[in-house]
Amino acid sequence: MQKKAVCVISGGMDSALSATIAKKEGYDIIAVHFNYNQRTQQKELESYRKIIKELGVSNSYEIDLPFFEDIGASALTDRSIDVPTSGLEDGVPVTYVPFRNGIFLSIAASIAEKHQAKSIYIGVVQEDSSGYPDCTESYITQMQQAINLGTKDETNIKIKMPLVHLSKSQIVQKSIELNVPLQYTWSCYKNEDKACGVCDSCRLRLRGFEQAGVKDPIEYS
Repeated sequence: MQKKAVCVISGGMDSALSATIAKKEGYDIIAVHFNYNQRTQQKELESYRKIIKELGVSNSYEIDLPFFEDIGASALTDRSIDVPTSGLEDGVPVTYVPFRNGIFLSIAASIAEKHQAKSIYIGVVQEDSSGYPDCTESYITQMQQAINLGTKDETNIKIKMPLVHLSKSQIVQKSIELNVPLQYTWSCYKNEDKACGVCDSCRLRLRGFEQAGVKDPIEYS
């Protein structure tokens, strides 16, 4: 029987590459996407659907988590907080969604246990990123331990984070090498038609393409 992996796919470049790596490593992918009332929810969902079609995924979960908006405390889920556009700064930015990856991984673990999947793939990036505390290798490793303590003995899940120590330019290069459909991916925090080009996520993406010497296939305003 083919080994299974649950892949958390946001619709962005990093998670698209992470899922592509899972497929290349011989896993049958169970894809999961979360709608959490973020600003670009519709565009991300559209991107997710195109990415999993390209990957030939037949088992997909689209899970609604509206409570993130009730909690707020992030520019992505609270429309009264502006998305910063002045450039990357030190510290944890206001686009950080409190404990988002912890909640995503908990749900992914539940799906993995149901399907007897031994791995979860998540496209977290520690080095060349916005500095979110829930995107670090140490955090994900501890989360794996907690998940395995709280599930059946035979479940024994490994959380794989193949991009955690890559730079954005390395992610671009690897994506091209593995034929990731970058034209379908979406990184912008603000817009759903044309990417803004000035939010932290757009800046990191554009810098990655520039350093890789490649043109970004998506449209910017």
